This record gives sequence, C-alpha cells and structure tokens, in this order.
Amino acid sequence: MQATAGQRHVLCMKWGTKYGPEYVNNLYGMVRRHLSGDFTFVCLTDDAVGIRPEVTCLPLPQMPIKPEKPGVPDRAWRKLSTFSADLHGLKGTALYLDVDVVVVGSLDGFFSQPGEFLIIKDYKRPWRITGNSSVYRFEIGAHPDVLSYFHAHEDEIRLKFRNEQAYLSDYLHRQGKLKYWPARWCPSFKYHSIPHWPFNYFQEPSIPADARVVIFHGECNPPDALHGQRNRRFRFIKPAGWVADYWKA
Repeated sequence: MQATAGQRHVLCMKWGTKYGPEYVNNLYGMVRRHLSGDFTFVCLTDDAVGIRPEVTCLPLPQMPIKPEKPGVPDRAWRKLSTFSADLHGLKGTALYLDVDVVVVGSLDGFFSQPGEFLIIKDYKRPWRITGNSSVYRFEIGAHPDVLSYFHAHEDEIRLKFRNEQAYLSDYLHRQGKLKYWPARWCPSFKYHSIPHWPFNYFQEPSIPADARVVIFHGECNPPDALHGQRNRRFRFIKPAGWVADYWKA
C-alpha cells in the first residue's frame, strides 16, 4: 500500500489467537467516531479473517526474534517492527493503538500534540522514564535505528529490559526524543477507573475526567470489565456498563 507524506494513519497489530477480529472491528469503529478528518486505519496481522473491509490489513513485518522461555508471557517485542525503515510503503504520521483499548474521547489532539515521539507515562512508577506503549505516535520510517539496534543487541537488551516499551522508552529518551501524552488523556482502567476498596463492591468503575483512551493492561480487558470479571482471585469489580457504549463497531 502506498501513501503520501502528510497522511495520518492509525495502526494496530493482531497476531496469534489472544484477540479475535472483533477487537480490530471495534477499535476501528471507536476511532472513526472520535477522530475528525481523513485517515487510514491499518492492522498489521497474521490473520485478516473477519476484519471489516474499512480496515487495511497488511502482513506483520518480518521480525525474527528469539522465543521466550517456556511459561514466560509474550512481551510484545514484535511491536518494535512498526519502526521498520519501510513499513509497507506507508508515509506520514502514525498513531499506534493496542487493540484492547477503549476510546472514550476525541483523538484529534493525539495528532497535534507537539513532540517527535509521544507515549503514555508509566502509571505504577512515575519516577521512571518508561512509557506504556498502548498509545504512541511517530513519523513512519523516522526511527529505524530502534529496530536495527534491537536486532544487533537482542540478548543484551532482553536481559536489561523487561519488555519492548521499557527498551523503546530508554532508547528514545537517550536521544532526547521521548515525550509523554498529557496524563489525563490515557488513564489506566486498573488504576484510575476501579474504585478503591471497599468502594469497588458498591460503585461501578468510572471513566476518569478528561479521558480520551482508557488503557486495559494487566488482568482485565474490555469484555471482562463489561461483565464485572477480573482475572485475579479476590479482586471484585462491578460491571462497567459504559464499556458497551464505546467498545463497539
């Protein structure tokens, strides 16, 4: 697929069987409702079956990476392939979104916010430079060294960094290119939506003030939240009914 410089792209990735096509379809619907003007929506995937026709499905970029040890979860290193020097001929600005986010407000500012590379500030340890890569923006093809350096130093990097977002944040920070989204734009469902104990037993998880994209990381995804389910024992939440208002095609 060819595109001209200056175009806006929304990127997502889907591989394996963890997420079905409904995640991509719902994400497209949310983006279309919350982003003004023209854009292309691109899903990099190994399986395009069931994905709606408005989505441009392209093959996952080739990225030979060493397998994790048995029992070790996938740390999403393959997301670094979005920094390929040639990403299927795409040109322009890319906003990357994980498929399990819920868009609840305008995305326009994500394309106008100043900065060469923007990412979510880490929630749990805000003193660290590490960003959360559920939402990041970059110029396609502008940072191929992120990927080439990883390939040249994979063993060293994977010993030093827990996952791709820790490496990515550190690498671009050392180049002076790392910036963060305004804190309220991308709240965590886990940390900011779920009421603190004991109020979680009486109050529904809420949409934080000024939120634009609610991030689902850890033990809960949008369908879980909608049905009041968490994937850790003894941690109760009431159903988050508002998820159904946003997480749809």
